[in-house]
Amino acid sequence: MSVLSEIPSLSPVQAVDRLEEIYGKAAGALRSALRRYLETGVTPTQEERAGFCYPLLRVTWDGRRPATDIRRAWGKFVSPGTYEVTITHPAGFRAYLLEQLEILGGDWGATIEVVSSNQEIPYPYVTTVGDEFLSSATQPAELAVHFPPPMLAEIGDEVADGTWDFNLGQARPLSLFDAPRVDFSIKRLTHYTGADWTTLQPWILLTNYHRYMSQFVSWALEQLADRSSGYTGLALPGGALIQAGSDPQEAAAIVATCQWQSYQMPAYSLLRADGQGTTIVNIGVGPSNAKNITDHLAVLRPSCWLMVGHCGGLRQSQKLGDYVLAHGYLRRDRILDELMPTDIPIPALSEVQSALQQAAAGVAEEGQTNLKRRLRTGTVVTYDDRNWEMRWRKERHVINLARAVAVDMESGTIAAQGYRLRVPYGTLLCVSDKPLHGEIKLPGSATAFYGRTTSEHLLIGLAALDRLREQDGGHHSRKLRSFDEPPFR
Repeated sequence: MSVLSEIPSLSPVQAVDRLEEIYGKAAGALRSALRRYLETGVTPTQEERAGFCYPLLRVTWDGRRPATDIRRAWGKFVSPGTYEVTITHPAGFRAYLLEQLEILGGDWGATIEVVSSNQEIPYPYVTTVGDEFLSSATQPAELAVHFPPPMLAEIGDEVADGTWDFNLGQARPLSLFDAPRVDFSIKRLTHYTGADWTTLQPWILLTNYHRYMSQFVSWALEQLADRSSGYTGLALPGGALIQAGSDPQEAAAIVATCQWQSYQMPAYSLLRADGQGTTIVNIGVGPSNAKNITDHLAVLRPSCWLMVGHCGGLRQSQKLGDYVLAHGYLRRDRILDELMPTDIPIPALSEVQSALQQAAAGVAEEGQTNLKRRLRTGTVVTYDDRNWEMRWRKERHVINLARAVAVDMESGTIAAQGYRLRVPYGTLLCVSDKPLHGEIKLPGSATAFYGRTTSEHLLIGLAALDRLREQDGGHHSRKLRSFDEPPFR
């Protein structure tokens, strides 16, 4: 009998319960020791430190029950063997973990184990804003002597980027991100967005104009007032939560007092009982911001992110307020050139493209023929320099070769990050100026334009997410998967 078959396997529910038990005990012990040290000066013993470790999830497939005819893009083994990953906050990822484990156990007959790892939990990752035992007088360097500090050498995207070291006899990665990488991003998400990471939803709109945020809040409050909508609450930057059925005046007052300006990339999340709600994030301007936020959102394994913002139209036939559905990207952002070289194509995802085009036709109430007058597909150029027009003589040749129809500063980065980090992506932009044809943004006309187009554009993005939500994972294209992909989505 195979040794693998003798391993007692946990059910997915038992495995996640065990992950929660080990993590809760380890994080609790670390918090208690930290509190004790700050209050009394008593340092943790070596035996205590041995208990400050993440749980390890191990899945083993012996190759004897290969799954066949699976159309799903994920939830697959590349070869028999053992796959491992450390896990953080298993309660927050419970639904995701159960989904992945049920597939691997059910389709493949894999064996599931959970043990304590030897990877320590860095002490900042078990603290939260408002912990009364933390003192500004205590320096991080002092705490790092007695407690496990964050180690940058342990944080990286080697699995996602395909640069991890493979050695025969060593376990393969089970997931794209391990516990320290996830914890690192969870803290960053709270810092940048002002949101409790557990309120961020799997369907994400990214924009760079606060007008879209205001429109989203107005729409969200309408959904909460509609008892048949299925939405249960609106989470605001800073932690405020408006419940469905709240008094409209009280809800408006909560929104008015929200200190979203305190956060670099504020996020609002409309929650649903099934966990399939929508988040919108104002990412600000530029590819650096776009890469920053998507690096961190990716650890939550979102179902999709869409860019809805403004662009410069590059064709004479375009009018202000027309839409551009990106089918390709000329990446001049330079932010990802090492991780995702520009000669790597970033494909359009057909399911996402169809959802955006159908949503545009529906929301704008245009037939397919009339829609072509307002929506153009083509290549979008993404720059890292807002004043690229000052280099027009140099740039015109490459723009012409690419047959580009629009220019912006974020879309190519967001799409490349989606491709790199296996998150379905798409881009629908609205033409706000035509820099090559003398139609530039002026204060008066820009204000009128924004007021006219923002609401419709936002509703198209939301309608596209609704269509994708109905696909039950079908938009997770195989175009995003590598030949040695980890089993977890």
